[in-house]
Amino acid sequence: MSLPTLVALPPSLETLAKRALAAFEPAAGALGAGPATPFAEWPPERRAAFARVCANSEFVAGQALRDPAMLLQLAGGDTLERSLAPDELRGQLAALLADCGDEEELGRRLRRFRNRQQLRIVWRDISRQADLVETCRDLSELADACIDLACQWLHARLCAQFGTPLGRRSRLPQQLVVLGMGKLGAGELNLSSDIDLIFAYPEGGETEGERRSLDNQEFFVRLGQKLIKALDAITVDGQAFRVDMRLRPYGSSGPLVYSFNAMEQYYQDQGRDWERYAMIKARVVGGDREAGRQLLEMLQPFVYRRYLDFSAIEALRDMKQLIRQEVRRKGMADNVKLGAGGIREVEFIAQVFQLIHGGRDRSLQQRPLLTVLATLEGQGYLPPPVVTELREGYEFLRYTEHALQAIADRQTQMLPDNELDRARVACMLGCADWEAFLERLAHWRERVDWHFRQVIAAPGEDEAPEERPVDTRWLPLWESAGDEASACRQLSEAGFADPQQVCQRLAALRGGSQVRSMQRLGRERLDAFIPQLLALAVEQDDPDLVLERVLPLVEAVARRSAYLVLLTENPGALQRLLALCAASPWVAEQITRFPLLLDQLLNEERLYSPPQEAELAAELNALLLRIPEDDLEQQMEALRHFKLAHRLRVAASEIAGTLLLMKVSDYLTWLAEAILDQVLTLAWRQMVARHGNPRRGDGSPCDLDFIIVGYGKVGGIELGHGSDLDLVFIHDGDPQAETDGAKPIDGAQFFTRLGQRIVHLLTAQTPSGQLYEVDMRLRPSGNAGLLVSSLGAFQRYQEHEAWTWEHQALVRARVLVGSPRLAAAFAQVRAQVLARPRELDNLRREVGEMRAKMRANLGTPSTAAGTAENAFAAAAPFNLKQDAGGIVDIEFMVQYAALAWSHQHPELLRYTDNIRILDGLAQAGLLPCDEVRLLQEAYKAYRAAAHRLALQKQPGVVGGDQFQDERRAVMRIWRELGLS
Repeated sequence: MSLPTLVALPPSLETLAKRALAAFEPAAGALGAGPATPFAEWPPERRAAFARVCANSEFVAGQALRDPAMLLQLAGGDTLERSLAPDELRGQLAALLADCGDEEELGRRLRRFRNRQQLRIVWRDISRQADLVETCRDLSELADACIDLACQWLHARLCAQFGTPLGRRSRLPQQLVVLGMGKLGAGELNLSSDIDLIFAYPEGGETEGERRSLDNQEFFVRLGQKLIKALDAITVDGQAFRVDMRLRPYGSSGPLVYSFNAMEQYYQDQGRDWERYAMIKARVVGGDREAGRQLLEMLQPFVYRRYLDFSAIEALRDMKQLIRQEVRRKGMADNVKLGAGGIREVEFIAQVFQLIHGGRDRSLQQRPLLTVLATLEGQGYLPPPVVTELREGYEFLRYTEHALQAIADRQTQMLPDNELDRARVACMLGCADWEAFLERLAHWRERVDWHFRQVIAAPGEDEAPEERPVDTRWLPLWESAGDEASACRQLSEAGFADPQQVCQRLAALRGGSQVRSMQRLGRERLDAFIPQLLALAVEQDDPDLVLERVLPLVEAVARRSAYLVLLTENPGALQRLLALCAASPWVAEQITRFPLLLDQLLNEERLYSPPQEAELAAELNALLLRIPEDDLEQQMEALRHFKLAHRLRVAASEIAGTLLLMKVSDYLTWLAEAILDQVLTLAWRQMVARHGNPRRGDGSPCDLDFIIVGYGKVGGIELGHGSDLDLVFIHDGDPQAETDGAKPIDGAQFFTRLGQRIVHLLTAQTPSGQLYEVDMRLRPSGNAGLLVSSLGAFQRYQEHEAWTWEHQALVRARVLVGSPRLAAAFAQVRAQVLARPRELDNLRREVGEMRAKMRANLGTPSTAAGTAENAFAAAAPFNLKQDAGGIVDIEFMVQYAALAWSHQHPELLRYTDNIRILDGLAQAGLLPCDEVRLLQEAYKAYRAAAHRLALQKQPGVVGGDQFQDERRAVMRIWRELGLS
C-alpha cells in the first residue's frame, strides 16, 4: 500500500493541535536566539506538521514542552525534512560519547540521544515524510548504534580494570558478540519496541594485562550486565531500550553469556522449533562483527536444514495455537500483532517457507519480511496476487501498530478503548473516522487470516495438533490391530487385487529396521501418513501397483519424516505422487532416490508447465548467483537438483499429456544447454583464478574462447529421459603461449585441464547423483585424440583424416554453449566439410557398410536385426533403434542425403535435427513429399514409443507385430536410395 493519506484533523484533535501551538510558542521564544531557526520563523508547512504531530502524539507534545531546544535544534539541523544517510545516526552518537566520563553519564547521554531521535522518527512517521521501511530502518539503526557504541565504551572500561580477555587456544583478544533477534535482527523495529538480545563470546580463557584477572565468562557476564543497565534502566531521563534476554539458550534460567562452543552444542542437542523460528532473524548488532558472522555460520545448519523440512509447518502451527489460546485467555482479540489476521500471521507465512526451503534456496535466507515476500513471489512460491495482499495487509497492520505506539511511546498492539486515541489512530491511518478504520482493519485481518489458513492451518477445522482427524478406517490395519483375515477382507473390498501381498508389504515396512529405529515424533508422523496413503491409493486404477512403487519411498524417507509431513499436509501433492508412480516406475525410482523432488509436487500448475528456454536459463543463473563463488560443493548440488527437478517436471508433463514428444525433447535439450552453460562458466572461472587467462595467437587474452559442441541426440535436439551427452570441446587459443596468472601454464595444458574440469563437474557423483554421462569418443581421433582441439586442428582432421561415419555424425553436430565468435567459425568449418562434393557410389557403399556392422553388433540376433522372415511375427522382438526399418535407418538416410546433396543444396545444413532436415529434402525436391512425411511419422512414432518404454524402465524393444507398415516403408526407401 502507499503511505496513509493525510486527512483533516477531526475537531477533537484540532483542539489539541491549537493547544500544542499555544503552549510551545512561548516556551520556544523564551530560549532567545540560540537555535538556528527560531519557532517564529518556521515555515507554515513545518508549523502545520508540528500541530498534527502533537495532536496525535502525547510523547512528541510532552518532549517538545519539556525540552523545546531539542526540537528547535532538530529543525535547525534539517533532519526533520530529510532522510538520514547511512551511518549518519551512528556518527552523531559516536561524537556525543567521545568525552563521556562514567557509566552514569553514558546512560544519560544514551537516553537523551534516544529521545531526540525518537521525536524525529515519530514526527516524520506521523507527518508522512517517511514510509514504513524508512521508519523501521531508522529505529533499528538507532538501536544498533546505542548497543554497539555502549558495548565498545563499556568493554574498554572493563579491560582497563581487569585486563584484556584472551582466548585460551588462539591467544587472541576476545570481544562480546551481541545478536539482535526478532524485529531488531530484521531491521524492522517498531516505534516502541523492546530489543531481544543474545550475548556470546568466541572462546574461554582469562583476562591479562592487569593485576586482577577474570575468567572470560565472568568478564563478559559483567559486560553484558552493564550493557543491559546502560540501555534498560529507568532513570530521570527515561529508558533507552527495554532489553529482553529470554531468547538465549535456556531462557531466563540460563547463563547470561555463552561461548560459541556452548551455543553450538546447545542448539545442536536441545534447540527447539521455536528457536529455529527466532534464529531466522538473528543479526550481529554489536561487538565483534567478524566473530559474530562466524557464529551465525556455525548456527546456520540448525536454522536451515539441507533437506525440505515440512515439519516446520507443524512447529509454527503449534506455536500459533499456543498464541491463540493465550490471546483468548487474556482477551486480546483486538491485538493487531497476535490476534487472528495479525502481524504475526504474516510473519509465520513468510517464515514457514524460509524454514522449509531455506536450506536449499539461499535467496530465502533473509531477514526483512517485505524482502522475503518479494522473493517468495519472484521464486514462484506464492502467486503475485497473494503476495500483494499479504504485503498490503502487513503494511496496514504495521502502520496501525506504529500509530498505537506513537501516541504515548508505549509498547502496545491493542486497539484503544477511548474516543480520543481512537480518533488519533483513525487520523494517522488516513481514515475519516473510527468506523472507517475498523472496516479497513477487518478487511485486511480477514485476508491475512485466510492466507494463513491456506499455508499453515491444519486441514479441516482449526484444531489443536493432537485433535486433527485421522482416517480411522485404515488405522487399525496399519497398526495391525485386527487379524490378517479381516485386513485382507477390508483390502479386497476396497479394490486391492492381492490383499495378502499388501498385508505382507505393510508388515515388512512396519517391522523394518528403518521404522523400528524411528523416534517417537517420526513414528507419529508415519502413523498419520499411512492411513491417508491407503485411502488415496484405493482411488487409483491399480492400488496394488501404486503401493508396490510408493512404499519403497516411504521406507527411504522414514528417518527423515519431514517428507511424510509434506505429503500429509498436502493431499494434492500425495495424489500427484500416486498418479505419477502408477504411470511410471522410472518416476517412482527417481523420487525414491531423491526425495527432495517431492517439493516439485506441491504446485500442480508449475509441475505440469516447464519453463521456456530463456526462463530456464535465467532461473538457473539466478539460483547460482545466490551461492558464493567459492562454494563448489553447493554449486554442484544446486546444478544437480535443478536438473532432477526440471527433468521430473518434463516427465510429469509427458505423462499428463501436456507436452508432446517433440516438446519433451526440446525441454530436455534446453535443460542440458542451460546446465552446460553454467558448468563451462564455473570451470573457466576456476581455471582463470588458478592460472590466469590463456592467450590467442596475437598475444591478446582469451575471453572464454571455447565451445562445447553437441553430437547425437543433444546435437539433434532429441534428448530422452536417460540420454547421455556426446560432446566435443574446441578452443581458439595459442597452445604454446603461457597464461598470465600466478601459476602460468601453456595454452594446451590450460584447455586440456579446462576440458577435464568440465567433464568432472558433469560426471562427479554427489548425494544428488551426477549431472550427465558424457561420451567424448566423437572428438578427433576418438579416445586416442586430445580431449580438447583447436578449431584449426579440428578442421584439418575433418578435411584429411575423418572417416565417412564421422562426417555422418557431424551432420547432427551443433554448438551448445560458448563463444559466439568461435561458434560462428565452427559453423563455417562444418559447412565446408559437409558440403564438399562426394562420389555417390562410394558414399552409398560406406554408409551401407557402417549400417550393416551396426546391425550385426547391436541388432536383434534372433531376427538378423529385423531382416529375417520371422522379424514380423508377434513373438519376435523389434529393437526400435537398431533393427532394420528402425530409428537408425532413418538417421542414416538423412545423413546420407545431407552428405550427398548439400554441396548443391546448402540449406540442408541449416538444421541438425532429422525432422527439419527431412523438411529440407522435401522442399528441395530430393525426396517425394509423401515419403518424407512417412519417414517423419515413423521416426516420431518410434521415438514416442522409446520414451514411453524409458518411463516404464524397459528397453527400447517392442513385439514384432508392431510398426509393421512403418518398418516396411523405411526398409523400402532404404533400398531405393541404394544403401543396401
